[in-house]
Order: sequence, then structure tokens, then C-alpha cells
Amino acid sequence: MTNPHIGSDFDAFLAEEGLLADAEAVAVKRVFAYQVARMMAQQNLSKSEMARRMKTSRAVLDRLLDPANRSITLQTMEGAALAMGARLKVELVHAV
Repeated sequence: MTNPHIGSDFDAFLAEEGLLADAEAVAVKRVFAYQVARMMAQQNLSKSEMARRMKTSRAVLDRLLDPANRSITLQTMEGAALAMGARLKVELVHAV
């Protein structure tokens, strides 16, 4: 009796279980939230000032900064980037 997962990678396991897309979405959101928070700190931007620059509410900004909340739009992400003088870059890469 052998384990079919021995020797495979974690991405392959997640794909077999139908969990890869969700796991990647969570990871991307966590990285984005971290980057925004870090840039805000570097620029000494308060949440109130950041929301004002984004022309949105603090609640929207809080959702953006919450690593577990995936319900943000590209428009919100772009607004955050522009508010900090950055550009949002989205790209597709071939799966291995």
C-alpha cells in the first residue's frame, strides 16, 4: 500500500483536492494587504488620510487591509496604488 501523494508537491495536492485557486487567492490578498500597509507606514499615511486619497470610506480601506477578506475589487486595489503614488501590476503566468 503506497501513498499517492508521496513525492508530489503541495500545489499538486491542493489542485487534486480542488483547493489550489482558493489558496492562491488568499495568498495574493495577504501579500497585497501587507504591501499596502507597509507603503502606508513608509509614507506615514493614516487610515483616514489613505481613505481620503482613495476617495472611499475607512470601511473599504479596512477590508482592503484585512488579509483574510478577499472581497475587494481591482478598482479598489488600483485606487490604493494611485493614492500612494504607485502602479498596480496584474499579470498571468503559466502554471508549471
